[in-house]
Amino acid sequence: MQIQVINIGNSKGIRLPKAILEQYNISDTLELILEKGRIILKPKSIPRKGWEKSFKQMHANGDDNLLIDDIFEDETFEEWK
Repeated sequence: MQIQVINIGNSKGIRLPKAILEQYNISDTLELILEKGRIILKPKSIPRKGWEKSFKQMHANGDDNLLIDDIFEDETFEEWK
């Protein structure tokens, strides 16, 4: 696919077709990666997106148990005094 570089004020830019924006779930922000003579645009990832919903579902299912105890049997707190 070819797209044109257009003037936007004193800058230049590109326009992405609506179908591409929808297909790749692009709303406001993109990541721009410069790599070996290429320019890569990709939707900005949001770290931990959906974690809150997943944690609530785990709690509702009773799956939010500790895998490792908070305190070990041989642990002492003398060094913290």
